[in-house]
Amino acid sequence: MSAAYTELCDHMRQIGHLSSVTHLAGWDQETYMPEKGVAARSDQQAILAGLVHERRTHPHIGELIAACEGDAGLMSDSATAANVREMRRDYDKATKLPKDLVAELAKVGSQAQEAWKKAREKSDFKAFLPWLEQMITLTRRKAECLSKPGAAEAYDALIDLYEPDTTAAQIESTFTPLRAELTTLIQEVRASKVKVNTKCLQAKIPAEAQHKFGLAVLEAMGFDLKAGRLDTTTHPFCEGLSPGDTRLTTRYRDEKFTDALYGTMHEGGHGIYEQGLPKLDKDGKVSPLFGTPLTDAISLGIHESQSRMWENFVGRSKPFIKWALPKSKKYFGKALAKWDVKDLYAAVNTTQPSLIRVEADEGTYNLHVMIRFELERALIGGSMKVKDLPGEWNKRYEEYLGIDVPDDRRGCLQDVHWSFGLFGYFPTYTLGNLYAAQFWEKINQDIPDLAKDIGKGKMHELKVWLNEKIHVHGRRYAAGELCQKITGKPLSAEPLLRHLRKKAEQVYGI
Repeated sequence: MSAAYTELCDHMRQIGHLSSVTHLAGWDQETYMPEKGVAARSDQQAILAGLVHERRTHPHIGELIAACEGDAGLMSDSATAANVREMRRDYDKATKLPKDLVAELAKVGSQAQEAWKKAREKSDFKAFLPWLEQMITLTRRKAECLSKPGAAEAYDALIDLYEPDTTAAQIESTFTPLRAELTTLIQEVRASKVKVNTKCLQAKIPAEAQHKFGLAVLEAMGFDLKAGRLDTTTHPFCEGLSPGDTRLTTRYRDEKFTDALYGTMHEGGHGIYEQGLPKLDKDGKVSPLFGTPLTDAISLGIHESQSRMWENFVGRSKPFIKWALPKSKKYFGKALAKWDVKDLYAAVNTTQPSLIRVEADEGTYNLHVMIRFELERALIGGSMKVKDLPGEWNKRYEEYLGIDVPDDRRGCLQDVHWSFGLFGYFPTYTLGNLYAAQFWEKINQDIPDLAKDIGKGKMHELKVWLNEKIHVHGRRYAAGELCQKITGKPLSAEPLLRHLRKKAEQVYGI
C-alpha cells in the first residue's frame, strides 16, 4: 500500500476518534446530562465540531487524496478506489463549509434540542419558534454552501448529505405514485367490515419489565450487548459511537408495550448495522480503516432499511410473535395470558391513521414521512414561513390521514430532527422501507427456512446474511448499486406494496 494512502487512512482514523467524542457528548445530552449542563455542552459541541472540521479540511488531506488518485496501481484495487473516491467526496463537501458555520450549527443545535424538549413537553410551539427559525437560517446557509452549480433547489444539497446523488424531484416522483397506492389501500381497509380487537395492546406492563424483555429480544436478534447498551430518552435513536461501542435508546409507557418493543427492535436494526461495519479487525482491535468510508454506512436509506426490516418484517411477523409471546411471560407474567398469536398479530398489523410517526402502522407510516418531506422542503425553499408550520402540519394531517391534530406536542413538535438541523433526513425513512421490502424478498429466496427459524427465535442466519451482503461493504457501493447487486433489480415500490397488500388481506380480508 502506498505511503500516501497509509498516511491518509491514519489521518481519517484520528478524525474518526475525535468525531466519536462529539457523538458521545450528544448521546450523553440526550440521556443522562442534567438540564443545567446545556450551556457548557453547547460550547463543548461547538469547539469539538470546529476541531473535527479543521482536521477534515486541512489542505494536506487534499494533497494526500490527490496523490492517491494519481496512483494507478493503488486505484486498480476496487475497494481502495472506492475508499479514495468517497474520501474525495467528503473532503470536497467539507471544504465548502466555513468553520464558524459548522461550530455555530453545533452550538445552536445543542441549545435548540433542550428548547425542543421543554416546548414539546408543554406543547408550546411559540417557545420553540425562535430556535427553529435560527436553525433553518443556519441550515439554509449550509445548503447554499453545498449546492452544486445549477442545482434546482438548495434542499437538494441537504438530501445529498443523507442519500447521495438523490434530489427532491426524484423523491417526489417516487412518493407521488406511492402515496396514491397507499391512499387506495387505506380506503379499502376502511371499507372492510373486519374490526380488529386491539385490547391486547392495552395491557399495562411496568417499564422495567419491558426493558428486560427488550434486552432479550435484542440478544436474539444478534445485537452484541457487550459492544452496546440500551437506555431511555425523549426520542429514540441509535448512535454508533466508536468501534465496539454502539448505543441504543428507547422510551416506555405502561400501555401499548409494543411501541417500546418495536422502537427497540428498530434501533436494534440500526445497531446491528453499526456493529456489522468493519470498524474492528478480526482480533477485536480498531481497524486501520476506521474513520474512512469503508467503515461507514452507505446512506440513511440503507440504514433505515435495516431498522425497518427488523421492526416490521421480523417483529410484526407471525413467526416472531409465535416465539415472542411465550417468551414474554418470563418478564410480563400473566399480562398477556388472554391473548394468542392470532390476536397479537392482527393488533400490531392494523392500518389505522394516527398522530405519531414513530408509533404509526406500516400502512400509514409513509404518509407521515411524505408530510415532513413537503414541509421541510418548503421551509428550506422559503415558500413557507416557520410560524405557519403548525397550521400547515395540521392541514396535511387532515388531508392525508383524515385526522385532527389536537396539540403541537402530538403535531409539529413530535420529532427531534429539526431541532439540530437534520433537514433532508426524513425522506430516507420511506426509501428505507422500499429497500427493506426488496431485500426481504431476496432474503427469503436465499434462506428458505427463515420463517421457521424466526418462529424458534433463531435469527443468526438472517443477521449473517445482512452482515455479508450489506454491512461489510461500508460505502464501497452506492445505495442503488448495492440494491441492484443484491436483488438483480433497481429499487422499486412494488415489493413494499406486495408486502402491505398481503398483510391487509390477512388482517382485513381485502
